[in-house]
Amino acid sequence: MSNDTALDLKDVELNELDAEKQPMTGEESPAAETEKNGCVKVKLPEDQEEGLKFTGLSKEELLKVAGTPGWVRTRWALLILFWLGWLGMLAAAIVIIVQAPRCQPVPEQSWWHKGALYRIGAVAAFMDSNGDGTGDLAVSQRIDELNQLKIKGLVLGPVHKSNRNTDFNLDLMAIDPSLGSMENFTRLLQVAQKKSIRVVLDLTPNYKGEKPWFTETYLKTNKEKLKEAFQFWLDKGVDGIQLSGVEELLEMQPQLWEELRNLTGNYSTEERPRILIGETSLRDMGQILTLQNRSAADLLVSGVLGQLNRTGSAVSAGVEGYLRELRGSWPAWAVGRVVGHMASLVPQRLLGVYHTSLFTVPGTPVTNYGDEIGLRDEPGQAAKSPRMQWDESGPADYNQNISVKAQKSDPSPY
Repeated sequence: MSNDTALDLKDVELNELDAEKQPMTGEESPAAETEKNGCVKVKLPEDQEEGLKFTGLSKEELLKVAGTPGWVRTRWALLILFWLGWLGMLAAAIVIIVQAPRCQPVPEQSWWHKGALYRIGAVAAFMDSNGDGTGDLAVSQRIDELNQLKIKGLVLGPVHKSNRNTDFNLDLMAIDPSLGSMENFTRLLQVAQKKSIRVVLDLTPNYKGEKPWFTETYLKTNKEKLKEAFQFWLDKGVDGIQLSGVEELLEMQPQLWEELRNLTGNYSTEERPRILIGETSLRDMGQILTLQNRSAADLLVSGVLGQLNRTGSAVSAGVEGYLRELRGSWPAWAVGRVVGHMASLVPQRLLGVYHTSLFTVPGTPVTNYGDEIGLRDEPGQAAKSPRMQWDESGPADYNQNISVKAQKSDPSPY
């Protein structure tokens, strides 16, 4: 067999192969392209590509379909479901609102609920207007300084005539001559009123002695005199009365306390509410709570805050427990009593903490004169009230390095 014959036979064999097994070349299939990686890309004719595109429905076609009964029923069903769901949520919201527990009504607030009380228990130590070495009722000369402290009320005195531990010459309706005159007191009321500072008068009978109420016999024989004194000073224009040793009064003459409370309430008006403050020397929190709930005083002042353990967690727990057991009564917070200043009762490093606590816990803060400048009691003289330091003038004493004047240049003198 010649070479030419062999080549012809080979061509025949290749032609007889299936078309899918034959190699694809650009010449044999103009509609196909071989990519560099060996894959084959087939191109369809343009008319075939156009036949595969989805052009959507025209507006006329959509309107025609939308008007069919099936779509009309579907739209109505969806619309009804929407409004039923909306009405159902509205009804559920109304039921929740109606059945939700009502909020407690906000109690009506009087002036003592809105700010601090500033106590000047020892008038003789506060302001000496004539330089005789004894303080007097010229408190009106310092009203501007007190107004800068943003106080709501001034608890003054006692200032009435009284002898230590005896009711001889006791006069609850007369000013002690060593402290000033009735004109001085009237002037104080007028000046304080212009500054919107309320004045509360302490009428504790035996304020110079150990027992604030002398004896039970005194109470039994002088019940009417005490009520007359209440009426006298309320008529003079004081905004309330304070009584110390209220636990003793309730123990000996509970009916008298109730009468005094009602009397004070009778003088109250919506424009000018009057207050009855009780002050106690009790130290136990449980006893103080019992007294608070029993007396129903507008405010019961105690040193409960100063009795708490001096750690943050203990003070927090004590305050929360006290508030929880008050049964709705409004609390008053003080660190010391009428005698005894904060700077002498707590460590110096904690003075700022206690001041902050007084003015942040719920209730009425009550401070003693001089607490704002860190005034301290003299060592060994706890019962003696220190002289208020307005400036560096006057006789030197234990607190000479602290004054109101110094505080104005240094807001943190202690």
